[in-house]
Amino acid sequence: MGIFDNFINKRVDAAMREQLAVIENENNFLIGTRSLTQTERDRYSYDRTSVLEQSLTAWRANPLARRIVELTSQYVVGGGLTINCKDKPAADFLDQFWNHRLNRMPVRVSEICDELTRTGNLFIILTTDTAGMSYLRLMPATAIDEIISKDNDVEQPVLFKLKADIENLDPTPIPAYDPLNDEPTKTVILQYAVNRPSGAQWGEPDIAPLLVWLSRYSNWLQDRARLNRFRNAFLFVVQAKFASEAQRVSRQTTLNANPPNPGSILVADENESWKVINPRLDSSNAEKDGLALKKMIAAGAGIPLHFLAEPESATRTTADAAGGPTFRRFEQRQQFFIWMIEDILRVVISRRAMIDSKLNKNIELSVTGADISSKDNTSLSQAAYYMVEVLANLRDRSLIANDEFLRLIYRFFGETVDADDMLTRAQKDQDKKQGKDLDPKTKTTGNPSAKVINPPDDGVILDPKDMTK
Repeated sequence: MGIFDNFINKRVDAAMREQLAVIENENNFLIGTRSLTQTERDRYSYDRTSVLEQSLTAWRANPLARRIVELTSQYVVGGGLTINCKDKPAADFLDQFWNHRLNRMPVRVSEICDELTRTGNLFIILTTDTAGMSYLRLMPATAIDEIISKDNDVEQPVLFKLKADIENLDPTPIPAYDPLNDEPTKTVILQYAVNRPSGAQWGEPDIAPLLVWLSRYSNWLQDRARLNRFRNAFLFVVQAKFASEAQRVSRQTTLNANPPNPGSILVADENESWKVINPRLDSSNAEKDGLALKKMIAAGAGIPLHFLAEPESATRTTADAAGGPTFRRFEQRQQFFIWMIEDILRVVISRRAMIDSKLNKNIELSVTGADISSKDNTSLSQAAYYMVEVLANLRDRSLIANDEFLRLIYRFFGETVDADDMLTRAQKDQDKKQGKDLDPKTKTTGNPSAKVINPPDDGVILDPKDMTK
């Protein structure tokens, strides 16, 4: 082996090493590593970022992914949320916060629910001005680099570290909301997460398990569209006896310049024959393949196929039965969403109360959402209607008490109430109407403004003993 061969071998070996080597960058340098503040139940940082970006891309480009996100918001938020607060000053302030043009909560709640479904994490930035009015914004989950929590509880965050960018290489961490050491003028972050494993800091997007199958279904659909496009493509093959190659090329040039139109008539002599070549695509199993992929997507999303424009062979009865588990899933998400909105409103009230001493931060507050399914109301009202007569007969025969009678009626209505409290309040209202709780001195008969005559206390009416004198 000569010097030239050694030189060539070294160059080839160096080129192969360069091609097979992995260039280290921020995407692969930290693969397999974990921050000291991260738990073992969370994804690696690069994996979580990849899933969040894929979820956003799927929502933007894939109709099925967007429809799944929209369905969740449409059922969870529905026609909107209602704030229930008996404290008048607090109710007025919450109304101002809810309808403020910088908050626009009636519209933003749908955006919040969409983001919760897409990412599984909500990082809500809350700022409060000097007057005590709070303003709410959403921080993208991909902008959070690290969550620093308390040593003894991963679900109590302390700081949120932001990812560095070109404009800010060392961003200042934003503190988490701390009800014991809160300052109204300080910007804080409230974190809420769904699909979070026990002992984890981060939640999971609802469409995370569907990303692979959404991609496969999209690729399959594109392939079928291409095949169906080329199914109608065809070529003419003209066979004839040519004296030379130049004659054949001349004939082909003529036909290419003036190809026959569809439906036209071709006349050829016995020396020329025409044939058509078209692709023969056997697609008898294509429908089953697509349906199998769509079933996997629907199962992962927890919704029936007819919610995804796939009636299949289901009747109305089977469709109603399939909707039951889906509605339960939406009810669970609605319960979490309502609790989250209540928690945000309590934080808003607490910050306002630090500035306005007239406002009580310990108020009774509740948020109610729209019904998940109107069919439940119909079936429950029918059940209650049929049971009222049966329960009334049992009460008339002294087999059940009034509180049990009321409790069972509301049970068939699908509501849980305190029967004893309702009976007590109803008795007070009835006594008030009958005037039993009024002061005898001011009790009236007939005319409400007339004074009741009470001889012992009225100096105008004489005592009968004095009248005999």
